[in-house]
Amino acid sequence: MLRYGPRLLAPLFLLLLAALFPQTTKAECDYISDYDAYDFSREHLKRDVLETYELDSLKYLRGILFGRHGRLFKDTEIDTYLKCRPWFKPNPNFSNSLLNQTERDNLDLIREMEAKKHDFIEPGDMRWYRDRLITEKMLGWHTGAEWRVLRAEVEAIYGKRFTDEPWLQKYFEERYWYAPDDKYDQSRLSEIERRNIETIAEAQKKQRNVSVSPGDMQIFQETLLTEELLRGLSLSELRLLRNEIFARRGRKFGAEWLQRYFEGQDWYEASKTGRETGLTEIEKKNAATIQRYENRLREELSTKPITDELIEGLFQEDARRLRNEIYARHGKVFKDKELQRYFSSFDWYKPDPNFNEQSLNKIEKENITQIFNYEQSAMRMQDAVEG
Repeated sequence: MLRYGPRLLAPLFLLLLAALFPQTTKAECDYISDYDAYDFSREHLKRDVLETYELDSLKYLRGILFGRHGRLFKDTEIDTYLKCRPWFKPNPNFSNSLLNQTERDNLDLIREMEAKKHDFIEPGDMRWYRDRLITEKMLGWHTGAEWRVLRAEVEAIYGKRFTDEPWLQKYFEERYWYAPDDKYDQSRLSEIERRNIETIAEAQKKQRNVSVSPGDMQIFQETLLTEELLRGLSLSELRLLRNEIFARRGRKFGAEWLQRYFEGQDWYEASKTGRETGLTEIEKKNAATIQRYENRLREELSTKPITDELIEGLFQEDARRLRNEIYARHGKVFKDKELQRYFSSFDWYKPDPNFNEQSLNKIEKENITQIFNYEQSAMRMQDAVEG
């Protein structure tokens, strides 16, 4: 067994302190300090000057502008940098509403310069591709949450709300440029923007190595699905895929979140009766195949340890639903109205006001812990470019 003497423990302790409490050198504190006296609320930054800046300089410049209003950053580098500015006064009540139009113009310029210097398109960059077609090569590698943000950003520019995905709605509400619009209309998207959304979805599919995704079921109206084609899809995606078969034939859904999802698709048109019409035998078999595969995965939540592959690439909200499904299978009644509404839309859900966690078996408890840990790592998506 290894034994550590005092002479070795001391430097190890110092290293641990340094990791937990990073120090900022005087040189780092002086980084682009000439902007300490700059009035972002009245003066416009110069494009030709910012074009010469490196990404780090642009990031700190963005931090200074927000820091003037006391904004606290999740980005540890910006946070540490601001805390060594003599003028910085943290404001836990910071709101983007504190920014005037000149400051917003300056942020637009900073973010445009950052987007230009990224090796690959990142969340926050899609505002600069509203009239430019993107390619899969320009997108690089992303986490599941980042892919979702990139696609959603195209519509968020026009004020779309994401009420069924609270984490995504919160993400956009923290962007200084986001202005929710209750009258959002998907038809406002240009042809270029629609094609960019398709390109992002296709690139994500290839990265995840999945064969089909929600939106693809038109291809399978006359072609049989196999379980092999469904591998890699999340439970939420499987449910959307299954219900898309009926949605393409005009079904109107009782589950509110499902109905809103399909109403947001260009191709969706509910029938006058609200019931699907013209369903082929192949489509019926495909729906049954998806349902069978879906049921097996759900049942295994209680009998098999979850693998990294099963949850890898899940959005944070998908992972949250998956974790709570283990409780829902035992009838737990949820205080969270969105969760209660979601599980109430399943035939298998039987509310039990006497639910007790003691009814969970060892595998279920371990699966809950593993999914929760995954959720925590997925939350790092909120540390993407702030502002």
